[in-house]
This record gives sequence, C-alpha cells and structure tokens, in this order.
Amino acid sequence: MSSRTTYLSRLIGLYLLLFSLSMFAHKQATVEVMTALVNNPPLLFMTGIILCPIGLAMILGHNVWTGGARPVIVTLIGWATLLKGLLCLFVPPAMAPILLLGGMHYASLYYLYACMALILGLYLSIGTDRRHDTR
Repeated sequence: MSSRTTYLSRLIGLYLLLFSLSMFAHKQATVEVMTALVNNPPLLFMTGIILCPIGLAMILGHNVWTGGARPVIVTLIGWATLLKGLLCLFVPPAMAPILLLGGMHYASLYYLYACMALILGLYLSIGTDRRHDTR
C-alpha cells in the first residue's frame, strides 16, 4: 500500500471511530442535527460547498482501484463524499428530507449506521497491511 493510502485510511478510520462513538453517546442530538440540516436549505448548500472540494481532493489525490480492499474503500469514500456534496448542492429543498434522510430510514436504522461507521473505522485505522507498505 502506498503511504498516501495508509495516511488516508488512518485519517478516515480515526474520524469514523470518533464519529461513531459520538453517535452512540448522542443519538437524539445527532438525529436532530441531521433533520435540521436537511430542512435548512442554506445550511445544506454550505455543506455541499464544503463536501465537494473534500471529495474532489480525495479523488484527485487517491483514485486507486487496485491493490486490495483498503485502497478501493478509500477511493469509494472519496467518490461518495463528492456525490453527497453534489446532492447537497443540487437537490431541490423540498426533496432534501426525503432523499437524504427518508430514503435511508436514518432514525429507525440509526444504530446500524453507527455500527457500520464503527466497524469501517476500526478496519481502516487499525488493520493496515504492513507487507505492502511503501514507506
């Protein structure tokens, strides 16, 4: 694995670990924040403005589709971040709650999403394959 893949994997992994622990600790607040976000068009637009360059930077800096699961997961997260940013920028305000929360059943599947973030965070931050590390 390249040093860039290792760095991004650990960065994303640690972020997901911290965020998932926060989700477990503050379910009601997290659901309220997400609901408020998708129901506030200016805030949703600002979120898109922030997410698009982050996704683009990840794609331009790490668009790797070979070399194992970690490089591909990091690349997929970059593309997902860009897609989410574009949705925040271009989804009609009336459709935002339906598309961004309703279709995901965010409140009812909350702990599933928190567990997925925790597991992915553990995988990305702890399980680096040293045999292919080019540092």
